[in-house]
Amino acid sequence: MSRSVNRVELLGHLGKDAEVKFTPTGIQVASFSIATSRSWKPKDSSEWKEATDWHRCIFWRCENIRQFLTKGKQLFLTGRMQTRQYEYEGVTRYVTEVIVEELILLGGGASPDRGGGAYASSPGNGGGEDPQQGITEDDVPF
Repeated sequence: MSRSVNRVELLGHLGKDAEVKFTPTGIQVASFSIATSRSWKPKDSSEWKEATDWHRCIFWRCENIRQFLTKGKQLFLTGRMQTRQYEYEGVTRYVTEVIVEELILLGGGASPDRGGGAYASSPGNGGGEDPQQGITEDDVPF
């Protein structure tokens, strides 16, 4: 039997406020970029180096948290990678995105009245469920 896994976990900060749009059926979808950084010390140098990667993310049914997806906000999210193609001015283009399945709001970029919380996306469901379910901040392993 062939098995595979498509799972992404990211802990980073929003680069700018999320852009929220609506599908023709009225479902909200947010798109945003999250920055993750890594640092290392090369063997031949005494100075630390740092690199930042940007990840394009899509979060379906974001009605209850769109006001919290603001620049600088720290997030922990899980999801899956998806590559899609589209045509623009006669040229086929490809984009790889993280489809967010669960999102936890952490510190950074929030005022005291905007506490953290866990949110889940359910693109296959009718949208009537409460998007806060299951995971709490106590479940994050750091």
